[in-house]
Amino acid sequence: MVIFIDDKLVRIVSTKKFKHLNGNDFDTMIDARLESLSLKKMHGHVIILNASEATIQKFFKLIQQSRDVVYQSVTLIVENKPTIETQIKNFYKVVKAAGGVVFNEEQKILMMYRLGKWDLPKGKRDDNEKAKQTAEREVEEECGIKVQLNEKLCTTWHTYTMGTRKILKRTKWYKMNCIDKSKMQPQKDEGIEKLEWMTEKEVQNALLNSYSSIRYVIDQLQEKHEIEVQ
Repeated sequence: MVIFIDDKLVRIVSTKKFKHLNGNDFDTMIDARLESLSLKKMHGHVIILNASEATIQKFFKLIQQSRDVVYQSVTLIVENKPTIETQIKNFYKVVKAAGGVVFNEEQKILMMYRLGKWDLPKGKRDDNEKAKQTAEREVEEECGIKVQLNEKLCTTWHTYTMGTRKILKRTKWYKMNCIDKSKMQPQKDEGIEKLEWMTEKEVQNALLNSYSSIRYVIDQLQEKHEIEVQ
């Protein structure tokens, strides 16, 4: 499970997958069985070993009560990943959404400029709607195009606050091809200012002014070797 809390990466990794990690990728190592959690100890990229349900409870309480968060990312190594994921979801109201990475015939990617940042088209799922249907509908509504949906790329989770309510949004991402852009235009009432087809290099520049979750989606796309160098 990959969660972006206040745009910072938090990963939940099972002990079975722990052996695939590289210790050199982390700046701070904490063993939850040997020491208590403190935000002051968490600098750079942090890994927390032997994280129990009590550890998760303490960690989320700390980050919700303090604005003094200096870590760049946190990786929590847990024994029972499904139980921990359910525990985390219970801290929030879960909202389901879906979106897409859209390619045109030139293999350029469609990026949108919304609320001062570059983003990818996505939106909340309607009742009785499947994620694939949501992804296709939202992309077409926000961008005024017709798309053909292909394979799923990844799932992201990110948090935000609506009034006093803490929201955890799950977004399923799909690779898509644009099949009709004759009526392409940004959905202004959703705060979308402009749409641009970008090469890989242009996308990387745009990601400098984007969200960590969007950078993660593009990284997953590249790992799957879906982008060819322009």
